Amino acid sequence: MRVRFLIPTVLTALLLALGAHPVSAAPQGTLSLTDGEELTFAYSTPDPHPTNWVGLYRASGGGPVDEEYVAPSLVWEYAPGAEGTVRLSADSLEPGSYTAFYLARDGYGWLAEPIGVELFSQDPVSFPVPEATLHNARQGQPYEARLGGLVTGGGPGTEFDKVEGDDWVQVSSDGTLSGTPRSSAQRETPPGVSRPDHSSARVTVEATGADGSTARLDVTVPVRRYDQPLVDELGVMSLNTWHGGTQVNGHHEKQVRFLLESGADVVGLQETQGVHAARLAEALGWHHWQGSNSLGVISRYPIVEEYGQVNASGGVRIALDGEESQVNLWNVHLGYTPYGPYDFCFDGMGVEEVLAREAQSGRTPQITDALDAMSDQLDAAGEVPVLLLGDFNAPSHLDWTEETRERNCGYADVPWPTSVLPTEAGLTDSYRVAHPDPVTAPGTTWSPLYPFHGGSTGREEPQDRIDFVYHAGDLGVLDSQDLVVGDPAPAPGHEDNEWTTDHAAVLTSYSLPS
Repeated sequence: MRVRFLIPTVLTALLLALGAHPVSAAPQGTLSLTDGEELTFAYSTPDPHPTNWVGLYRASGGGPVDEEYVAPSLVWEYAPGAEGTVRLSADSLEPGSYTAFYLARDGYGWLAEPIGVELFSQDPVSFPVPEATLHNARQGQPYEARLGGLVTGGGPGTEFDKVEGDDWVQVSSDGTLSGTPRSSAQRETPPGVSRPDHSSARVTVEATGADGSTARLDVTVPVRRYDQPLVDELGVMSLNTWHGGTQVNGHHEKQVRFLLESGADVVGLQETQGVHAARLAEALGWHHWQGSNSLGVISRYPIVEEYGQVNASGGVRIALDGEESQVNLWNVHLGYTPYGPYDFCFDGMGVEEVLAREAQSGRTPQITDALDAMSDQLDAAGEVPVLLLGDFNAPSHLDWTEETRERNCGYADVPWPTSVLPTEAGLTDSYRVAHPDPVTAPGTTWSPLYPFHGGSTGREEPQDRIDFVYHAGDLGVLDSQDLVVGDPAPAPGHEDNEWTTDHAAVLTSYSLPS
C-alpha cells in the first residue's frame, strides 16, 4: 500500500523550467486530487466531451507540457462529463513524482492546469546499495553531488545528515554533498618521494524518513591532485532499457542499483519512451539528455551541448573537465525488422538478399545518416574524442567469420553494413579491441531472456552481439564487458528478474590522455 501526497497545484513555473510554453489560452476547467489513497481526481470543464481524459505522467518528463504528444501516459481514464471523478490505478507505478493532466478529446490540449502527485512507499527508508562512489573531485575546486533521489520509502520529507567522514564534505538536509578538497600544492614533499595522483574522501550519510526509519550510505568521492586531470578513466555503457525497464517488477530500484555498481560514467540508453533517461538521472543526481522517444544519455559529468536527433541517432557533448577534456557521444537505436540473423538461420537466404534487406530495415540509411552527422567531429577526433554506441539490431562483420561459421548457421564473412560503415569512417569496436577472438569471447548481447525464438516455438534464437561501443580519437581501451546481473529467468517468466532488460549491457573502460 502506498500513501499518496498532493503537491501544491501550481506547477506552471516548474513546467516552464522544464521547457514548456504557455498554453494558447488559459484553461477554464479544474482538476484536483480528492482521494489520495484511491488516486481519485475531481474534474470540471465548460467543454465536456466523451473523449476528454485524465492521464498520469512522470514529473521528470513525458507529459504534454506544450500541449503536444511526447510519450504515452502511464495510466489514464476518460472524463466525459461537465464534472465528475475518475480513479487511476497506481498498481503498476513505482514510488516517485508524477504529474496529472486533464486533456481534451483524445488529444493533448489542456482543460485545466496540471497537478503534481507524489507516490510514497510505506516501506522504511532505504538506499538501493550500501555504498556508492560518486563523480571525481579535485583539490582546491568546489564540489557538489546530489544523493536525495536515491532513497525510497520513509514517506514524504526525508532528511539527510552526515554521520562521519572527511572534514571538507558537508551534507545538507536535502542530500546534497558539497565542499572543497584541500589542496596539497604547498605541502613539503621529501626528496625522492612522489605524491599520489589519486586519493579518496569518505563520508557516511544517514537518511531519516518521516516515519522515523533510517538508512545509511557509505559514500566515496575520488579526489584528484590539484595539478592532475579530473578524469583519467571513463566508463562508457550502452544499455537498451526494454520499455524503460517496466517489464520487470521493481525496475527503478534495480536499474539504479545496477548503474551505481557498474562503474559507468556515461550511459547511452535506448527504449526510454521519452522519459526514462530523465527519471534515472534524477535518481542518480546525474546530468541527462532525453530524446523524444527511444534515445537518452545520462552522465556523471555535465552535458554542455546537445546536437539533437538525426534519424535514429542523437548526440551530445560532455565536459569531463571543463574545456580541458571533452567527448562527443552519439547514441543510436537502429531499426529491428527484418532481422538479418533470422533471414539466415530461419529462411536460409543468400548474403546479397540479406544485405539488401538491411537497407529495407532502415538500418543502413540510419547508420549512414548518423555517420554523416558525426563527420566533422570524426575529422577532429584527435582533439575531441568521439563515441558511437547503442543498439544496432545487427551483428558485426568481426563476429561472422570463418572461425564462427558453425555458430552462425553456416554463414561466414558477412559484411554487415552497420559495422563495416563505422569502421570505414574511422571508428573502432572497443569490445573487439579488448577481446579480439570472437570464438572465445562472443560478447553476446541478444538475448539473455530469449534462448528460443518467440519464447515457445522450440527454435533456438540466434545469439549475437548487436549492442556496441565504438570510439575514435585518443582513447585507450582498458577493458570491455557484456554485462548481465544475476541469472535472469527467460521470458515469459522474467517479471521478478534482478536484470531489467532483454539485452545485455556493454561497458567499456577507457583511459584518457593526461
